Amino acid sequence: MIESHKSPLLTDLYQLTMLQAYFAQGMNDIAVFEFFVRRLPRNRNFLMAAGLEQVLQFLENLRFTGKELEWVRNSGRFRRDFPDQLAKLRFTGDVHAMPEGTLFFADEPILRVTAPIAEAQLVESRIINLLHFQTLVTSKAARVVLTAPGKLLVDFGMRRAHGAEAALFAARASYIAGFDGTSNVLAGAEFGIPTYGTMAHSFIETHDSEALAFEHFARAQPENVTLLIDTYDTEAAAHKVAQLAPRLKKMGITIKAIRIDSGDLALHAHNVRRILDDAGLKEIGIFSSGSLDEHALRSLLSRGAPIDGFGVGTNMDTSADAPFLDCAYKLQEYAGRARRKRSEGKATWPGRKQVYRAFDASGVMTGDVLTLETDPQPGDALILPVMRNGKRVQAPETLMDTRRHAAEQLQRLSRRLRELEVAPPYPVTVAPALRELAVAVDHGVIQN
Repeated sequence: MIESHKSPLLTDLYQLTMLQAYFAQGMNDIAVFEFFVRRLPRNRNFLMAAGLEQVLQFLENLRFTGKELEWVRNSGRFRRDFPDQLAKLRFTGDVHAMPEGTLFFADEPILRVTAPIAEAQLVESRIINLLHFQTLVTSKAARVVLTAPGKLLVDFGMRRAHGAEAALFAARASYIAGFDGTSNVLAGAEFGIPTYGTMAHSFIETHDSEALAFEHFARAQPENVTLLIDTYDTEAAAHKVAQLAPRLKKMGITIKAIRIDSGDLALHAHNVRRILDDAGLKEIGIFSSGSLDEHALRSLLSRGAPIDGFGVGTNMDTSADAPFLDCAYKLQEYAGRARRKRSEGKATWPGRKQVYRAFDASGVMTGDVLTLETDPQPGDALILPVMRNGKRVQAPETLMDTRRHAAEQLQRLSRRLRELEVAPPYPVTVAPALRELAVAVDHGVIQN
């Protein structure tokens, strides 16, 4: 059986048809490809890079299995010697990238692959697939984090994510951005992300008494009692919780929180907080979920809703208001010569590039310079070596380190870029050296 998420056949057909042509012509010089976003979605002031770890894992393990080669051989699309050439293929190139959690902007490459053309070309589709999705979700999650500082934030989006891998990577991406955990159990097992969970309405409905359902759940989960109270009547259920809490206390069980998932969340939260406080239960927290995103959280907080934490699901895991990025992985150099795509509306900057970032005296980002790798500029260089000759330069960064880096990046954003409203674009200057190279390529001084 083919493991789909690891398979080099998880690609577009034209990658294989191009490879066969490269092999047939003996073309295997070094190629340089870069992944970048052409333009930010209209409702984003920044993006946050994510997915690099999965890209490096994919490149480290790149190889065709016997079953995959058998499919290629039997497909009827390729020359008889093509599967034999694929059988030898491994990734032997170099990778430079922005660390996960780094903020970036339009036209700034977050990853560069330098490798023989067959290797660099074959991995295009999967690299885009991996970087695009996690970057999309991390960028959305970061907006939620900025909107609700100090609140418990949990990824609740698995069930409506677009497939198993999306659900898993959305949990990882949101955790990088600053979420506290996820409901996704596999994400806890795979990545060590803290897991959170309460109960579903079905648990309440299976009992003839709502109060009995609460008690049964508390007895079964004595160390983690969060009760869902909006199955029938939210305020009436809050009164039942208030009556149950002292009895549970005598058993050594403390109710940690209640969850509200529907209706006017702010109004219910105010009412429930009052009911619990009047019963002397100020220690019980309020957790809310239900079609939330950064805009909903801002509205709830502006109304003074006494909510301690939020489960954010579908809108984040699908990045509902910006469900895709206009991103690309494009050839910038081949056989030692700079290359440039000049298609209308999709022109690229040629050559191997670097991004330098400047800061003011307080550490706030003030502007970037996009230039050639060989053209040093003031500021911090953002694109770093991560793989050389097909091997990692250093051990994988821990998810906690990535998370800390992301938090530091968000702290360095200007106030305007932190806001949900569209801000004036962050300044990214294209250096003269890069512009001159583009002109030279266009005029044939450097063959293209």
